[in-house]
Amino acid sequence: MTKDEHIQYWLTNAEKDWHRAELCFKDKDYVFCLFCLHLAIEKICKSAWVKCNKGNYPPHIHNLEKLLKQTNIELNDDDWILLVNLNRFNLEGRYPDYKGKIYKECNRRFTQIFFKQVKTLKSCLLKKLQ
Repeated sequence: MTKDEHIQYWLTNAEKDWHRAELCFKDKDYVFCLFCLHLAIEKICKSAWVKCNKGNYPPHIHNLEKLLKQTNIELNDDDWILLVNLNRFNLEGRYPDYKGKIYKECNRRFTQIFFKQVKTLKSCLLKKLQ
């Protein structure tokens, strides 16, 4: 695959995860919704990594902040904080010892607010990739 094809691969899969997040929100599966938001943003970050680096294969990490810091993408402080906060949904949705706590916290209102913030971040990242 060419570099552009690698970039498009990550962006296409990010859209699939975004769609899954929307479906999960409608189904009131808020924890998995947040996990899917993380996946979508992670794949956009991996797209940015491919665009900004010589290689076509981003590192096998899930930390959004670490991925983006290996690119030339600049964000404001609030967006960096959002990325760090979004990272927790990669882990907390996976491990049983976190589940009790996270299921209490991630109600409809919390998820709705977070979803809106991540949607803005997604738009920002996609604009920076053009």
